[in-house]
Amino acid sequence: MRLIASYIVGLVFGVGISLSGMANPAKVLNFFDIFGSWDPSLAFVMGSALIVTAIGYRFVLRANRPLLATRFLVPTRTDLDARLIGGSALFGVGWGIAGFCPGGALPALGTGTPAVFIFVAAVIAGIWIARALQRLTAPHAADV
Repeated sequence: MRLIASYIVGLVFGVGISLSGMANPAKVLNFFDIFGSWDPSLAFVMGSALIVTAIGYRFVLRANRPLLATRFLVPTRTDLDARLIGGSALFGVGWGIAGFCPGGALPALGTGTPAVFIFVAAVIAGIWIARALQRLTAPHAADV
């Protein structure tokens, strides 16, 4: 059941990204071009997603537990650390250069454009590198 729910959520997300035009890197890059051919539609897509999420959380978190899990997995940390700031900056720079965020690139794979495949491969490589660095820099249990 969880697999079916994941598929449906992914399908809705992909269709939404595609319909909004956010799978088109030129549209995303035009959002960042504020002194040129600026396109504010990305701000509307993000704002709409924020509103839907805020309303959704209000309803969902009223339940004792999620439908398909034993408990809610809600982040509790509120501090800003170097990993969060660095990762956010790297995400933003990559998005600004490529015109894709990872979520928008996945539906764009269906276009068959080589740039999308290169971007997704780079994201996967980045994930592997980040995990390897995390393992190398994580404190060992014996050192704590």
